[in-house]
Amino acid sequence: MRGRVGTVSRNESVLTRATNAVFDFVRLAEFEILFFLFFFVAFLIFKDLTSRPEYNQILVKKPGGDDVWP
Repeated sequence: MRGRVGTVSRNESVLTRATNAVFDFVRLAEFEILFFLFFFVAFLIFKDLTSRPEYNQILVKKPGGDDVWP
């Protein structure tokens, strides 16, 4: 048997232990990472859409053609 989960073996190299620590962190924080990435991608898409003049007019102009806000 290899040993208990979570114990550090001194036979492993520093690089292996560091890589395992990174993977353990990603497994632990998977939901938070995906949550952040969802909002980051949504922000980039919205930023790209609002930077184009033809799409920006949809957000600014009223449907009646008036440029003056009431």
